[in-house]
Amino acid sequence: MGKFKVVGINFDHMHMGDLLRQVQAHPDTEIVGICHEEPTRMETTARALAIPDAQIFTDYQRCLESTQPDIAILCPATATHGLWVERVAPFGVHLLVEKPFAASLAEADAMMAAVAATGKTLVINWPLAWYPPHVTTKRLIDEGVIGNVLEVHYYDGNRGPLRHLADKVEVTPAEAAAQKRQSWFYQRDKGGGSLLDYLGYGVTLGAWFHDGDKPLDVTTVVDQPAGLEVDEHSITIARYAKGLSKYETRWGAFTDPWTHQPQPKCGFVVVGDQGTISSYDYEPTICVQTRANPAGEVVPVDLLQPPFQNPVQNLIHHLQTGAPVHPPLSPVICRIGQQIVDTAILSAQRGCTVPLLP
Repeated sequence: MGKFKVVGINFDHMHMGDLLRQVQAHPDTEIVGICHEEPTRMETTARALAIPDAQIFTDYQRCLESTQPDIAILCPATATHGLWVERVAPFGVHLLVEKPFAASLAEADAMMAAVAATGKTLVINWPLAWYPPHVTTKRLIDEGVIGNVLEVHYYDGNRGPLRHLADKVEVTPAEAAAQKRQSWFYQRDKGGGSLLDYLGYGVTLGAWFHDGDKPLDVTTVVDQPAGLEVDEHSITIARYAKGLSKYETRWGAFTDPWTHQPQPKCGFVVVGDQGTISSYDYEPTICVQTRANPAGEVVPVDLLQPPFQNPVQNLIHHLQTGAPVHPPLSPVICRIGQQIVDTAILSAQRGCTVPLLP
């Protein structure tokens, strides 16, 4: 087989640059085109990856027709995930969509149906799914080290989505503040807000840690600062038959976790009936408590190897071998997360506990 041809369509989310860098680094893939309606949105990535002018498009149909790709990476604003999947899927390409899954459960179902009709693969990328601490935590859970999972506690976020660009390039506070009025991250109708940005991470990996178990009901409270259309802080309590789990999202953490872990630390604490694991973003170790060692043991994280280092590796491995995709990328697990997110939004709007939406 020749190399898989990949296009990047819609640069609303800054992670497009990161994903295309992974494509460029993979021996079996090549970038054949990038596309966004506003050419300026592609300039930084095109320059960084030396993408020639002939491969830069502003019309997605022309991009797809001209390049005939095998895979399309989509990074649109959250509220338009369904629109872009339904536009691109009929071209018969595999789709890698940057998180979150969708702005609603109905949209997620429509996305799954659109891709299923073509017989191609749909995966949703959650960057936290590739963090060695969390992958190590899941391995230990599956090995029975902490027994049956009862609780998942999650806190995550950063100083805010406008404080950095692709590859974590920093933006000054003044520059970030100036962008708030224009950025889709702060527009309700575009799917903005910390809840939609970060809750999906927690509840999707939470569904993975819970081995696919679903909560019975959800209670969510959000803090929406004056003058903003969207929240910058949310807390969700999911009640399972076996107990409570908590998922908290925050734009405006004291520091970014990839530079200095804020307090509370970003990541997970998983509680089982035989032990606990603390698993924090970017850290080289996790801490494991068990009945045999209640004081806790610091455990080095696993050294991840291909094809479990990033979504491009994993999708290509799946296409080449038929092996399942990394579970947090699977629409089956992601849909559970979307159920919880939709229920959380409804709970916050109503100001009460809501049964899990079907």
